[in-house]
Parts: sequence; structure tokens; C-alpha cells
Amino acid sequence: MEGIQRTTDFTYFCTDSNNKCLKRQNMKILITGINGLAGSFIAKKMLSEGHEIFGLIREGSDLSLLADVKSQIKFEEGDILDVPNLYKSIEGKDWVIHCAAIVSYSPKDKAKIFKVNVEGTANVVNACIEYGVKKLAYLSSIAAIGKETPKNLSDSALITEQNEWNDNITPSNYAKSKYLAELEVWRGVAEGLDAVILNPSVIIGEADWSKSSTRLFKYVYDQNTFYTDGLLSYIDASDLALAVSKLLNSDLINDRFIVSAGAVPNKLFFDKTALLFNKKSPSIKLGSFASEILWRIEAVRSKLLGNKPLITKETAQSAKKMYQYSSQKLINAIDIDFKPLDISLQRICNLLLEKSKKGLD
Repeated sequence: MEGIQRTTDFTYFCTDSNNKCLKRQNMKILITGINGLAGSFIAKKMLSEGHEIFGLIREGSDLSLLADVKSQIKFEEGDILDVPNLYKSIEGKDWVIHCAAIVSYSPKDKAKIFKVNVEGTANVVNACIEYGVKKLAYLSSIAAIGKETPKNLSDSALITEQNEWNDNITPSNYAKSKYLAELEVWRGVAEGLDAVILNPSVIIGEADWSKSSTRLFKYVYDQNTFYTDGLLSYIDASDLALAVSKLLNSDLINDRFIVSAGAVPNKLFFDKTALLFNKKSPSIKLGSFASEILWRIEAVRSKLLGNKPLITKETAQSAKKMYQYSSQKLINAIDIDFKPLDISLQRICNLLLEKSKKGLD
């Protein structure tokens, strides 16, 4: 039977019914968004497997998350909207891992979100087709998974890859952009590109806690007061990197996979994190009315201070949802085990505390 066999040292591809296997070749891999949380973990994972890693970065990019492996990566300046440099970077690569995206729920970022996430992905897809890239791995989001089925999904239902997208449920601009970006990947597949799409839940990992999902940890560390009901679906960045590796090393193509280790009540996530930080956990639950007031206050505050709001209309509404996402399709496909949340939090909080004590926060 065709498939993959694994040993402790190498991956072997079984190419025929006689189970004849060939040692995996090391690949030339371009990673967009390599200096972000997901990209940095993926880069380190692929380096550990002996692949040759190239990173597409803009001039002056913060490479702190890659400090320990920076010398092993070949960096190329450009971005996914800079078509000539993008094409030059993708030429000659075996695999492309597309992580670059704008993750924002701020209304003022709407145009930028669609420009980077949709048009940028189309550029990556076109370049992969042009230069015959063997496989593209696109990092999408659970935000791009539909929240409705013909039976009308309830807030507590289990969501799978089969859920249907519906514009009428007014998803966020970010969700719409990731959905449209996936359509660009499927367009590439129709034109002959081999690709896999990963839909990770909230990615947790040690990174700059002033950015993206790592702000959750800073929120607790700063002993903020409020929380809302709802579930936080999460995936450890190291498990996401493993999933990317296994999918690329497999013969699976032209499919999409939810990547989520589970879901935990927002309050429990905050409590566990606060305990590890030795801080006071958020203790005042906001109801629907209070949440609506708070995001409006945050909108005014962010305009006055010129920074991004901690809470927006979209995040306030999504934080109250009880959605759970199933990774069973991925587990069946590549036989992956996810770390327990307590193990991930212990590592992440310890490393964030170390950085804080060194004045690196």
C-alpha cells in the first residue's frame, strides 16, 4: 500500500504496491513570514530535518525569533506584494511555506488586510506555478472555516472542514481575507499546483508578547481585570510546525486540515497562565452589554493613543462563541499527537518570564 513509513532518523516514501521506499531528499524551502511566530517555529523544524531554508523578509525586519538559527538561513529581501523579488525568491525552490499575513481585527486595517492576505497569496500561487514548485503549504486560519451547515450550526457545535462558508454571518475582515486567500490556492490547484492548506486555531508560543496571539499572555501578566465567557481553541506553535512538516513530507496534496489541539474556557486559560506568572487572574466577567461598551471605549482609546485596540467589535463577539474545532481529519492523515495545554503553557510562560527579567519584553 502506498504511503509513508517513518524511522527515528529519516522519512521514507513508499512509492509502489511492493512497498519499495526511497530516502527523503532534503529540499530547498522558501518560507514567507519566517520571522513571525508560526514561521520561526516552522523554520527551526525544517532546519532540524536538514532542509535548506530561505526566508523572504522586508528590509529591517525583526529577526529576534530566529536569533539562534539566523546563520543557518538564507534571507532574501522582498515581500509578497513585491512581485519581481517574490518571483526571484521562489525560482529554484522545491517547497514554499506561505505564512506571511496581516492578522488584525482593527477596522482601520481593512484595506491592508485584503491587499496582503488575498493579493499577496495570489502572487505566491502564481510564482509557484510559474517555477514548478513541487508543493505549497498555505497557513490559513480556523477563521476561514465556515460556521454554518445546512442544519444551522449552533454556537456549541463541533466544526470540521466540511462546514460551509456563509458570508451572511458577517465574519471579520480577517476571516474573509483568509477565505478568499484559500480560493486563490484552490485556483492554483486547478492550474496544476500541488498544495495543502492548514487551518490553525489560535497559535500559542514564546514570541514578542506585544504582537498577535502572544498578547494573551501579556494581558494576564499585566493583571487586567476582565474576561468573557467563550472557548479558546489553541495549537502550540511547535505542534503546528510538526503538522506542516508531516504534511509536506507526505503524499497528501490538494486538501485542507484543521490544526487545533483543543479548546478551553477563556477563564481557565487565564487562570492557568496567571498561576504560572504568579499574577492575579482576570476576575470580572463581562456580559454581552458590557462587552459592547468596552470595545467602543477601546476604539476611542486606540485612536487617541495611535495604537491598536486590545478589544474590537469582532474580537468581542468572537470571544463569546463556544465553537470547537475538530482535528480528527489531520490526526487520521498523519498520525500526530498534540501537547497537553499545561505542558505548552509551562514552557511558554517560563520563557516569557525569562525574557521579561532580561528586559526583552
